[in-house]
Amino acid sequence: MSAENPKEKNGNGVYHFKMKQPIPAYLIALAIGDIEYKAISERTGVYAEKSMLHKVHEEFSDMEKMVVAAENLYGDYDWDQFDVIVLPPSFPFGGMENPRLTFATPTVIAGDKSLTSLVAHELAHSWSGNLVTNATWNDFWLNEGFTVYFEIRIMEALYGKDRANMLALIGRQDLEDELEALKESPNDTKLKLDLKGRNPDDGMNSIAYDKGYLFLRTLEEKVGRDNMDAFLKSYFKKNAFSTTNTEDFITYLNENLLDKNNITFNTEEWIYQPGVPENAAVITSDAFSNVEKTLEEFLKTNKIDVTKTENWTPQEWVHFVRNFPEDITVTQMQQLDNSFDFTNSTNSYITMVWYEQSILNNYHDNNVDTKIAEFLNTVGRRWYVTTLFNAFAKAERIEEAKEIYKTARGNYHSVTANTVDEMLGIE
Repeated sequence: MSAENPKEKNGNGVYHFKMKQPIPAYLIALAIGDIEYKAISERTGVYAEKSMLHKVHEEFSDMEKMVVAAENLYGDYDWDQFDVIVLPPSFPFGGMENPRLTFATPTVIAGDKSLTSLVAHELAHSWSGNLVTNATWNDFWLNEGFTVYFEIRIMEALYGKDRANMLALIGRQDLEDELEALKESPNDTKLKLDLKGRNPDDGMNSIAYDKGYLFLRTLEEKVGRDNMDAFLKSYFKKNAFSTTNTEDFITYLNENLLDKNNITFNTEEWIYQPGVPENAAVITSDAFSNVEKTLEEFLKTNKIDVTKTENWTPQEWVHFVRNFPEDITVTQMQQLDNSFDFTNSTNSYITMVWYEQSILNNYHDNNVDTKIAEFLNTVGRRWYVTTLFNAFAKAERIEEAKEIYKTARGNYHSVTANTVDEMLGIE
């Protein structure tokens, strides 16, 4: 439970929980199952089914280092314990930041810690979201934008600036995709939303996460990192165990960072206007530049030097696949699959973006259609599932999607199923 938890099973199945810190109702959560616990440090550890426990423990072995890095940035961790439980594949989210016990999808167990930025993200919520909570869902960006910023700072502290910038650039591309998807409803691209009469889920998209991050990244570049860190540390301390809204944040920002340093910044444009302002921070990555050159060379010559890719991270592979041009040919897709076996990748993120491209570009070789159906029948993470069903819709292959969905739907959480129902026009 999102509370002080027992770490061993008992004979009668009766367990008691205690939570001394105040939390909002949406952070109350309970998991029930045949699970076991393994500590990473005195204050960090993992819960999982026995068959998964060793893999999960290895994958998340940097959790204590993450907590230390976070504390070095923005102050003490105020929740005593930071554990993660890996749930069954039907869990619809990447993670959920329940205090003391983060819920996580098994799709991040890649075997190489390459997708553990999710753990850093949920840990960051221990400050932004759990400690300082958005007062309404119209202020959701205060939760997620700050958390993405904090997550990327943790990843930079542990794994270096280039990996952090790769993560930030993936988010930047997500933001551009979201802006394109919302071009007919520009008000939904504002940070401060108006969700009156709507489902709060409508605001849980890349705008809150990635535009919110970009606002803070741009602000950091304007005021300097030292000033930014001192400001955020004081913001979390001042508002600990309470709620705040966008207007109160702006007041605090002006009084404690901008005015005191005689700095002018277009805060209200970022928050109350649609789209992305022109002064947005420009994020660069030498690694991604090399990926783009490799892809460009392949598209020109239909040849690829696999030695150039030997040390690529999953983030580089994701960037490579996501940036295929619309006119990539089936022959080129086949050549890449033969060279890198994307269809059989064991990294869920690479698999998802490759399957998306396969659907969009009518690639059917290497048994990829069967693999896509298997993936959609065994993975319930809404982001992955909706990405692929949306690709079927874009490719005008709805009937294929519906055939897969007939067998897959029963494996999904209602959160995922309801989204796909609407996407495929199923009542």
